[in-house]
Amino acid sequence: MTVETAKQQDGNTKSIVITGSSSGFGKMAAKAFSDKGHRVYAAMRNPHGRNVGIKQELEDYSSNIVVIEMDVCSEASVNASIASVLQRERHIDVLINNAGIMHMGVTEAFSVEQAKQLMETNYFGAIRVIQAVAPHMRQMGQGLIINTSSVIGRVSWPFTGTYSASKAALEAYSQSLKYELAPSGVEVILVEPGPSGTNLSGSFEPEHHTAVVAENQHLKTVLESMVGSFDQVLQNPETHPQKVVDAYLELVDMPHGKRPTRTAIGLDNGVDELNKSFQPVQDKVISDFQLDFMLETKISH
Repeated sequence: MTVETAKQQDGNTKSIVITGSSSGFGKMAAKAFSDKGHRVYAAMRNPHGRNVGIKQELEDYSSNIVVIEMDVCSEASVNASIASVLQRERHIDVLINNAGIMHMGVTEAFSVEQAKQLMETNYFGAIRVIQAVAPHMRQMGQGLIINTSSVIGRVSWPFTGTYSASKAALEAYSQSLKYELAPSGVEVILVEPGPSGTNLSGSFEPEHHTAVVAENQHLKTVLESMVGSFDQVLQNPETHPQKVVDAYLELVDMPHGKRPTRTAIGLDNGVDELNKSFQPVQDKVISDFQLDFMLETKISH
């Protein structure tokens, strides 16, 4: 149990919903935001079953943390969870879409069903939560939505085709949504972690099309070598998951309207430079349609 840093500066305390809080970035972020005095709603599956120990850990850690049950693959679950938050809070200030799963293997060998599984969580899951929260934020005239993507949603590695596709979809969706919500005072931004020492690999599952794997044993050999090299990569301080949590904290504290659309973290495979050159091109599309009012977020007072 930490000392309650109830630095709850009047007017600065925010209500924050974080999905995927049972592990990794989500769990760490729930603790970090609570340390700053914010009210955190840590969403996860099975908080009264498989994750009951994590629920207890988070709620024992700080009275600022409330664990809520949410399955981002279920619209009913998402809507009920957000409704429960709004029963307790006048407003939701920040939504961090962090829930995600990953497959890594011979891309051709992953079935359509497996690809759908990734999309259900990483892409459609984020949409479900946004659609539950955004109407409230629009009504309030303010809010921040942080969607957690990946550097490999911008540049693809071998063996991550289905995962990269789900994150690329989230990137495109977030960019359009950013323009559409900006005039209402709601900001939409992306955080793009590089390789990090979380347990995302725990969601890996074997490729369903085993015959394709058998026909491409040379690829499996390359994959095994690549995965093996990650142990060394993860010794680099730039891969520490705290880097991502620190980015969440910094972005939430930034002045409204001043946040970058994309923030690449750690070993970013050149994505930071890609983003700098990309955004002006992207914004020019909006200017070409004479929709410049969408390029600036309205600042509510």
